[in-house]
Amino acid sequence: MKPTEEQLSIVAYIQGTQGNVLVNALAGTGKTSTLQLIEDSAKEDPLIYLAFNKANAAEARDKFTRSTTVAKTFNSLGDGIWRHTTGRHSLDPKKTQVIFNELLKEFPSKDAKDIREVYWDIIQGVGLAKSLGYVPDRKFPQARRLIDRGAFHAALETKPSPLTADLIDSILFQSIKLAYEGTIDFNDQIYMPALFGGTFPRFPLVLVDEAQDLSPANHAMLDKLCRGRICAVGDRWQSIYGFRGAKTDGVEHIKRTFACEEKALTISFRCPKAIVEAARWRVPKFRWLKEGGHYEALSELRHDQIPDGAAIVCRNNAPLYRVALSLLTSRRSVQVAGSEVGPKIIRLLQKIGADGDTTDDLLIKIEGWRLDKLQDSQAPAIINDQAECMKVFATFGKTLAEAIAYAKHLFAQQGTIQLITGHKAKGMEWDTVYHLDPWLIGKDDQELNLRYVITTRAKERLYEINSGGIHNGH
Repeated sequence: MKPTEEQLSIVAYIQGTQGNVLVNALAGTGKTSTLQLIEDSAKEDPLIYLAFNKANAAEARDKFTRSTTVAKTFNSLGDGIWRHTTGRHSLDPKKTQVIFNELLKEFPSKDAKDIREVYWDIIQGVGLAKSLGYVPDRKFPQARRLIDRGAFHAALETKPSPLTADLIDSILFQSIKLAYEGTIDFNDQIYMPALFGGTFPRFPLVLVDEAQDLSPANHAMLDKLCRGRICAVGDRWQSIYGFRGAKTDGVEHIKRTFACEEKALTISFRCPKAIVEAARWRVPKFRWLKEGGHYEALSELRHDQIPDGAAIVCRNNAPLYRVALSLLTSRRSVQVAGSEVGPKIIRLLQKIGADGDTTDDLLIKIEGWRLDKLQDSQAPAIINDQAECMKVFATFGKTLAEAIAYAKHLFAQQGTIQLITGHKAKGMEWDTVYHLDPWLIGKDDQELNLRYVITTRAKERLYEINSGGIHNGH
């Protein structure tokens, strides 16, 4: 496709100046082809392209033309740096869980039971600590600390008890020691070189993709890596991962830190006119290349009206599970995205209920669990969604055993209608998208960005529908 004037302006800036550039690329506006143009025309050599995920890095390796260009994920880059630093290397994705289980052995059995109750809080806390750049107080004075203990605790889903906080610190301490001995997990691939040292390679031009998704630890890596020019590409209105550690002002941070000239890509190749107009409330300068498209709010939708290959996208998981189970009863083929969510819901059901619990028993226990968790929660929306997910399965079965069986059956499906949360849908696209229960979207910036992301997944047709309006037609 012939480059747009916007793309040519970016290439001209790269070729004609020595300055850094930030490309604000709106949804579907050809950021990949723009990066190809930059890679093909830049005077600097060699280049490094850094992506947030493997798929983008693999796509870049296929499409970039120079043999000298290096395309990596941040994790892959950090892994190599830390491997060179320690001279030893062993990747253990379950490293944090192993350390947790070893620490658990040091406690009396009566205390160990209470600690197991907060297992997920601790595991998630350790992961978030590494993304945010938290290092336990008075440990490893040589480390570059990005956040103090109080700010880190404020970022957790649940306010940690003193015991939980100490356990997170203990696991981090052991994890860092093991990393120096050569054993790391995926989070360490960024955490260790960003905060604890290592020799970074030098490239005269660094290309950064999905700049809005970078964590503070990712940004710390960039600070060490960029000794020449930087070209960062992202969309500030697709910043939706603050809850998992992404820097909420990441695009602005890069622009300030590296004194970038800002350029824009505003013409969507993906979204036709009707979809672009549906997103202009958030991004007024958004434009379209293709005419047509369709956007509509529906009052009802029959199961048989949903085409194979469509996506049903929602802010929360629970409405997706409810609709997916309903579609299954109509013999429609479904697939629910989110491999890590299903096992957690099943474990919660098993922990909350007893084998003989009826639906009514289970609903009472789930509500009790919800109210108890909300007392210390700093992210009540997540607790409420988890409770609603459990209630969905409880109401589909007559006992705890049936509820768990329904959950396992649903998560095992590999069908043609995709049901997915807005956060997981980012980076994906479908001809037909149903935005389920749009009223669940909140009012803060990250939530408004999420609505924009969901809207712009549609290549042809976008419908909004409340879950109560979806039925089997009988």
